[in-house]
Amino acid sequence: MKSIISVTLLGSLALAACTSRDPVYTQFYREAGSLVDTGQFGNATANNTLLLTGERQYTFDLANRFATEVGTTVNFAFNSATLDAGARDALNEQARFIRQFPEVRFRVYGHTDAVGSSGFNKQLGLARARAVVGYLSTQGINRSRLEAVASFGETQPLIVTQGRERRNRRTVTEVSGFVKSNPTVLDGKYAQIIYRDYVESGTAGSGLSGIKGSDLRTEQ
Repeated sequence: MKSIISVTLLGSLALAACTSRDPVYTQFYREAGSLVDTGQFGNATANNTLLLTGERQYTFDLANRFATEVGTTVNFAFNSATLDAGARDALNEQARFIRQFPEVRFRVYGHTDAVGSSGFNKQLGLARARAVVGYLSTQGINRSRLEAVASFGETQPLIVTQGRERRNRRTVTEVSGFVKSNPTVLDGKYAQIIYRDYVESGTAGSGLSGIKGSDLRTEQ
């Protein structure tokens, strides 16, 4: 009787190990050390490195600045990835900002409205993102700094509707991080960026393209 119970218990444990996602129960069936590394190994060190070098905070601050100072969204006609005059004007503004920061990478995400199948909309959203990347690359920006990395299709609408909605047919450009070959911002790069903005702000007829006027001088 004890043998039957033992076999039954072992069988139950084996079945639990096969169906469970808990690494404690599945470690026997995987390679040595898998329990130690559950997919997050090295993340803490990477996060600490970014914080200590200032890159994480700098990227966050620059992303907020980009979203505040520049129109990050471009809209499209129904079932189209063609850039109209308004889209090109918005992208020209984005390009002026991006050119100031050659050490930073940007990503472009494509979106659609809910009309059409999910597969079709995903491809359409990606085509829109690629159209934006293609245009920005003609404005003096190295294409290696621009990524059309994903298309959310119709899954992230600004306006929730099953019908046509121009505001949902869009791309969004965002700061994604640093160029891999770029040194950290603590080597004086940040100061260079601030100085570039300062010089640009004093150029006759250029206006303030970077830092806000209140950061440079007392408002009149």
